[in-house]
Amino acid sequence: MTRTTMRKTAWASLAAGTVLAVAVGTWSMAGTGGTAQRPVVLELFQSQGCSSCPPATANLNALADRPEVLALSFGVTYWDQLGWKDSFAKPAFTDRQKAYARGLGAQLGTPQMVVEGREDLIGTDARDVELALRRARPAMDATVAVSRGRVEIGAGQAPKAGADVWLVRYDPRVQQVAIQRGENNGKTLPHRDVVRELTRLGGWNGAPVAFATTPPADPALRTAVLVQAKNGGPILAAARL
Repeated sequence: MTRTTMRKTAWASLAAGTVLAVAVGTWSMAGTGGTAQRPVVLELFQSQGCSSCPPATANLNALADRPEVLALSFGVTYWDQLGWKDSFAKPAFTDRQKAYARGLGAQLGTPQMVVEGREDLIGTDARDVELALRRARPAMDATVAVSRGRVEIGAGQAPKAGADVWLVRYDPRVQQVAIQRGENNGKTLPHRDVVRELTRLGGWNGAPVAFATTPPADPALRTAVLVQAKNGGPILAAARL
């Protein structure tokens, strides 16, 4: 069985030292689902060895420079044994997709895009992606301030079960990956906004909280912070540098 068939089966069901502060509240920017305070969080779960993934990856790449979108590409591990080991994949990224599968009632498969932790789609049709972005209404249930070495979450409305605070480090540069085996054998695939680090800083229960952070291993990596309902729930607040 090819990975494409397996996928279809599954789917059948600012500079250092600068502080970025995001105010409570939300209103739409013209023509997008983004807000004046923060971008729409768009996550792609893909594998370099999946023949169905390049169109979704290309769609994410095309959105990488749009200020109203925070595009994040996560490599998953569960296709690694089928001919090509994804060079960006980590078990933590697979776990994140599994949490979304439980939270959204979706089956595990690639490609998958998740918008704001509230909606998922395959992501291979650029029109579908654009419509999903326009439908998004990003919540800002707390202020988020990110500075060099520190993340601060203000007071706000948290779910009864609380929320997680995630530190995301991603690479905005184009990464050209030459695939040498598997379904994409012989292709060179460009990737952007590849997530390299995903760290849970701690929890948030509605009271102000602060976390110390360390610099990224690679100074070229950019930083984003997501406040998210537990177990793959909705994004409650976000900020990026």
